[in-house]
Amino acid sequence: MFRALNKLFKSTKTLRNTQKRCQSSGDIEIFINGKPITVPSYFTIMQAIRREKVLIPSFCYHDRLSISGNCRMCLVEVEGMWKPQIACAMPVGKGMKIRTNSEMCMKAQESVLEFLLINHPLDCPICDQGGECDLQDLTMKFGNDRSRFTDVHFDGKRAVEDKNLGPLIRAEMTRCIHCTRCIRFSAQVCGMDVLGTSGRGVDMLVGTYVDKMFLSELSGNIIDLCPVGSLTSIPYMFKARPWEVTRTNSIDVTDATGTNIILNTRYNRLLRVLPREHDEINQEWLSDKGRWAIDSLEMQRLVSPMIRGKDCLCATDWHNALKAVACLITSVCPFELVAVAGPHTNVETAVITKDFLNIMCCENTFVECNMNYGLSGSDIRSGYSLNVKMSDIATADVILLVGTNPRFEAPVLNARIRQAYMFNECDIYVIGPKCDYNYHVNYLGDEISAIPKAATLIQGAKRPLIFVGISQLETENASKIMAELYKMSAKPVNLADVDWNVLNVITKDASFAGALEAGWKPGALEAIARCPPKVLISLGADEIFYEWTPPPDCSVIYIGFQGDRGSQNAAVVLPGSAFHEAGGLFMNMEGRSQFAYPSMSPPGDARFDWKIVRAIAEYTGVYINYDDNYSLCQRMGQISPNFVDIGKYQPKLFAALPGQLVYSKQGHAGKLDVDMKTIKDYYCSDVFTCNSPTMVKAQKAAIDFSKSSYAAI
Repeated sequence: MFRALNKLFKSTKTLRNTQKRCQSSGDIEIFINGKPITVPSYFTIMQAIRREKVLIPSFCYHDRLSISGNCRMCLVEVEGMWKPQIACAMPVGKGMKIRTNSEMCMKAQESVLEFLLINHPLDCPICDQGGECDLQDLTMKFGNDRSRFTDVHFDGKRAVEDKNLGPLIRAEMTRCIHCTRCIRFSAQVCGMDVLGTSGRGVDMLVGTYVDKMFLSELSGNIIDLCPVGSLTSIPYMFKARPWEVTRTNSIDVTDATGTNIILNTRYNRLLRVLPREHDEINQEWLSDKGRWAIDSLEMQRLVSPMIRGKDCLCATDWHNALKAVACLITSVCPFELVAVAGPHTNVETAVITKDFLNIMCCENTFVECNMNYGLSGSDIRSGYSLNVKMSDIATADVILLVGTNPRFEAPVLNARIRQAYMFNECDIYVIGPKCDYNYHVNYLGDEISAIPKAATLIQGAKRPLIFVGISQLETENASKIMAELYKMSAKPVNLADVDWNVLNVITKDASFAGALEAGWKPGALEAIARCPPKVLISLGADEIFYEWTPPPDCSVIYIGFQGDRGSQNAAVVLPGSAFHEAGGLFMNMEGRSQFAYPSMSPPGDARFDWKIVRAIAEYTGVYINYDDNYSLCQRMGQISPNFVDIGKYQPKLFAALPGQLVYSKQGHAGKLDVDMKTIKDYYCSDVFTCNSPTMVKAQKAAIDFSKSSYAAI
């Protein structure tokens, strides 16, 4: 079965990358519009033409999907062939002479567009795809300047009943041109055979065979893939046109993959998030939480400073709020002061907060996640990060998942795992509870005692990978789990690459790697329990307040953008900025630094988080010798060169050293658990997404659908 799939998809770009070593390296000479060029022998005409940057129209072809060849838009003239050929499915041949600008080509392209437009509705003014529609653009470029369509019998255009794909995707199938991109994406990337076709010719329909919703963690990408307005976003419906919005490059903070995104803003309001192509990280995909959880940014926003008085928070001005904060901080001993970083804290805020507390002789800076398995802690980067490039995951031949479900914890990373499964015949094994995976897995058990069973599988592989979830490192069995995994990952005998690191940690928070790189320590809850603070500074950290209630003698200073448990327990609330307002530097789970640009100004009296901390330092009489972005970047470069080496993957040094520093204490036998097992657990998995009305609707739809008769089909 795997070889059949391999043969079916071998023309895709992903497969070419993962099997480049197996491909024939012979180059041949062909001619494009009379110009001689040399291309690899396994190229198609479409690939050769696009590499030469010659414009050729297409609807169904996509670099990361298999070839269907059913739109017939990429017709070219090949010398010696009596009719036009489709460029996307035609392999090149030695001495082949191809013309893209001949009269035959232009006539064929005009005719194809004319046939497509015969049954396409003329509802561009009310279509959300208007302005960024491939059909509009290609019709202007390659179509005829007039229409010959006449409805003399008043039959009307073709009409199709709309499909219900869920609360996120609007499907108006009358506009569909049958490119089948959505079908191929759902089957090949999402691993869900939900969409398909029925009928032939004019009666062909794209949709679901039964009344079934398309609920996937990557479902929103079919909107970007659709070349017409057949699939559009329900939350973005009728909000703006493409030429009305401002585009800003940013980074997705709903997980730790560092997905590159584009923010679309209008009138100081974030309207839409789109993926930005990055071949080494997210390719061109984006998770549904990163795409649609943005309406949470307008829920429970903190817009003015507040001070608690008589069991309620009262609005005040910045002077009084900062003065109250300074009084709280200076009234306690340094060891009674603790700072906790939340999941969206950028590196700038982490750096200035740690410097502020260090000047006050305080070292109590923690992140919410814990790692209590060894002495290495946060000192060795390979002990808490992804130790291979995300793009190299697709070349693995054996993958072991220990207490993690990357499909929902890191959807973009999971797409790479599925690539390895589909195109590299990778065997995937799981130690943990049974979850919904979008590839076939072999369960080895959910007990810790099952870990040694995978030793022979890892040792016999050429490019093995082990992924362990960060939640397993917070348990009392962390040292036992990691000791077994490090022993197992110690240089397998058949390892093809000496620099290949086997053991990797999948983290969840966008701020985790950057805070640890800046010198923060893991385990806020454990530190608070060990030494209860009198003053706690929360940088958008809300999760800890679901497990810990501040005692009466503890004052909480909350700096964040959203009111939740942190602000409910706060003595002073200082309104901060969200990621799309402040921007800043973020490090993904690879340890790759990326910069997010601010797209709009904070609402009300909210300010940037690092500037709030800088103002607190002034009110407490602490001198910090940097007060602008330039000097702050200089300070970040002093702390870690990785903070100023933007965009590059940093190889992990001393990858085997954390294994030698694992605690000797062993935990007891127990079961591994995962927080997000099914799709209904994915949509509202943290404080940020729980406050999103869109994610709440999606979760409700997933729960209702799980009770239907077609859920298991």
